[in-house]
Amino acid sequence: MELLSVSLGVYYGDFTVAAASENLTASQGRTLTVLRRGPAAMRTLAENMTCDASNVTGIVDRLEKRGLVRREADPSDRRVKNVVLTAEGERVTDAIRARMHTTRDGLDGLGDQDRKRLYALLERVFVSSSPS
Repeated sequence: MELLSVSLGVYYGDFTVAAASENLTASQGRTLTVLRRGPAAMRTLAENMTCDASNVTGIVDRLEKRGLVRREADPSDRRVKNVVLTAEGERVTDAIRARMHTTRDGLDGLGDQDRKRLYALLERVFVSSSPS
């Protein structure tokens, strides 16, 4: 548990500095990262980021003003608004990832087999065991 805590601390610090280089808060950067996987409803974003929906509204408002995201009506339920990453939002997200030197250097130090094993273990621990 201690090593996991240290690892997450290093990752979060690296991410925060990279997001700041794009004039974003860590929460704004995290929102973009979540949306890089695909559009999400505001409620889903709030659940994924473990924060109140009103916080997500403020974050999305600021990202929308910068042209990094846009809101669209959900095709299956027009009452639901999905948040979608714009092309500029994708560029910024990629720039953040590219600036995460500590994390990238650490992962680059692993061979292909170790990287695949790490991915499989992280997926098994944090994705497969996550409540649906």
